[in-house]
Amino acid sequence: MTKQAMTEALLETIRKNNMRGRLRQVAANPRDRQSGLNPTQCKWPSVIIIVAAITLYHENLYRKGLTIVTCATRRCNPGALNPAVKSLNYLNNVMARLEANLADADEALMLNDQGNVAECTADNVFVIKRGQIVTPPVTAGALRGITRSVAFEIAEELGFKTLKADITRHDIYVADECFLTGTAAEIIPVVKADGRMIGNGKPGPITTRIMARFREMTRDTGTPIYG
Repeated sequence: MTKQAMTEALLETIRKNNMRGRLRQVAANPRDRQSGLNPTQCKWPSVIIIVAAITLYHENLYRKGLTIVTCATRRCNPGALNPAVKSLNYLNNVMARLEANLADADEALMLNDQGNVAECTADNVFVIKRGQIVTPPVTAGALRGITRSVAFEIAEELGFKTLKADITRHDIYVADECFLTGTAAEIIPVVKADGRMIGNGKPGPITTRIMARFREMTRDTGTPIYG
């Protein structure tokens, strides 16, 4: 499919469902006994578009902030699975999410093989210190998320310094603010990590401004669905 054809297919899916929600696109090579694991043997690949109303976190958490906990499950090494590849293999993330559930936390923080922060189970991680906004690079195992990129655009628009650099759990503990980004999560503050309060334990002013601007953008920008 061309980019234009995919765009039209997405818009038509929304029109047919007549609802507001999230879209997920899946390009798949259906396995059969002839193709096995060789994708070149698949003559008829499939494109599946799913529309659903997804609520990853309760609205109260956007006002109060999340609690996160570091899990033992590590993020896959970029040398084994490139984080630029958005696949449906979420087993690693599911195992980490179960650890968060056992710790009665809202989300799990995943480290890479070097012990640096990679991301959470479904979100990119940002920390703010002295007005500078930092997030792990894709080389640390972080997904090059779309909302992650938008957060950088908003930060630049608002006049804040941004940086992609390795961070540790300690950087999160001593941060002035922390927030997560993701397609389903959008932008949501974090107020506690591993039992340690971040900043004053409330969503910070910079995070709040970025959240407000993001929600404004989702209302006012994008491809028209009808007409």
